[in-house]
Amino acid sequence: MGKDRLAAFSDGVIAILITIMVLELKIPHGADWNALASVAPSLLSYVMSFVYLAIYWNNHHHLLHTVTRVDGLILWANSHLLFWLSLVPAATAWMGENLAAPLPTAIYGAVLLMPAIAYYLLQKAIVHRQGRHSVLAEALGRDIKGKMSPILYATGIALAFVYPWASIALYVLVALMWLVPDRRIENAISES
Repeated sequence: MGKDRLAAFSDGVIAILITIMVLELKIPHGADWNALASVAPSLLSYVMSFVYLAIYWNNHHHLLHTVTRVDGLILWANSHLLFWLSLVPAATAWMGENLAAPLPTAIYGAVLLMPAIAYYLLQKAIVHRQGRHSVLAEALGRDIKGKMSPILYATGIALAFVYPWASIALYVLVALMWLVPDRRIENAISES
């Protein structure tokens, strides 16, 4: 099977997730700074989650440029990724209503950790289908950011019960790491 349906379905799911999150945003009740401040935690959670979904969409887009054909394993690995991403709106809303509360902060971290693992498994499924010397396998190399992210998420989850703001800082740090453009796949495609 070609990759076009997989890409279109994934794009649609991510677009729906962003739509759900924006619809969950609370509107300030009032027209002053205090009213705006009352919804700031929800807005901050939304911004962070939007950035995360945009990072996944961007990287997924690049990832699929290395794929010529998909098989059942890739389809299931992609569905696994989309499942975990589909939990982002709920975790975002809960953390937004309880910013820096230990359990919502830890759950938010878990909801960030699981797509990272699922994305790794999707990469492995693609490399399995296309071979150890495929464009993706060559592009991934040591994948330092990919290995560091789950460690930072797990640390953030544990810290949530001691110092939730440190957890949130780690989640922001991981997002900032991935905001820096990763040219490995683009470079590998242009070289092949």
